[in-house]
Amino acid sequence: MQPRGTLRCRGQVGDTSKYGHPELYGHRDVLTSTSPNAMLKLDHLSVIAPTLAEGVSHVRACLDLDVPFGQRHGYMGTYNHLLQLGDTVYLEIVAVDPDAEGPGRTRWFGLDDRASVRAHWDAGRRLRGWVARTDAIDTVLAGCESIFGQKVSLPWTDPSMDFSIPEDGSLPLGGAAPSIIDRRGKPRSMATMADLGARLSSFTLQHPDAAAIREFYRTLVLDRPPAIVEGSVPRYSAKIETPGGTRELF
Repeated sequence: MQPRGTLRCRGQVGDTSKYGHPELYGHRDVLTSTSPNAMLKLDHLSVIAPTLAEGVSHVRACLDLDVPFGQRHGYMGTYNHLLQLGDTVYLEIVAVDPDAEGPGRTRWFGLDDRASVRAHWDAGRRLRGWVARTDAIDTVLAGCESIFGQKVSLPWTDPSMDFSIPEDGSLPLGGAAPSIIDRRGKPRSMATMADLGARLSSFTLQHPDAAAIREFYRTLVLDRPPAIVEGSVPRYSAKIETPGGTRELF
């Protein structure tokens, strides 16, 4: 067992190249941190939608809740709806903002690949990623950039946070690994986010090489990671307690 506060990107977790993740194979013990600030904590779940209206409609069908509008990200050309899930964890429904100017670089969450977003959506893979927060993003990313991507400071003009984004904008490990956010010591304000009584009960990732992904997760210090189980294709699901009972989001 790793000592508390140790974070590593290490190798030989299995050759997952047939699942599109060759970067997992061959990693060595490239990073060790004894700082508890390097711990990764579940920050939010992401429904990645072809359009925001489709995303909101899907979540309504799953949870029987109308998730209100959240905010526009002018620096990324995206916008979202937001819902509290308890304990500072929340749900984000995110899509490209058709009225926004392009960000001048690839967007986050793989949203520039419209064909892929639509294909996953039509296949029923709609809850497609999650974001983990840290207070030490440089420590987390060191030696792991091929998985998590590079640190990007946002917004561009007056940065208040750092976010990991692969150069092509794709989801880390196709969504099997979290994106990383560092809010520079400031907690995410929940005051302006809707609380409709929804609470996250469990969070699961099905994956064709569950053993490799599970071993990779063991190299990280993760609080409330998804349960990893075997499945034919990568697929997330979340059990959420709502005022109307337990619902499943996928």
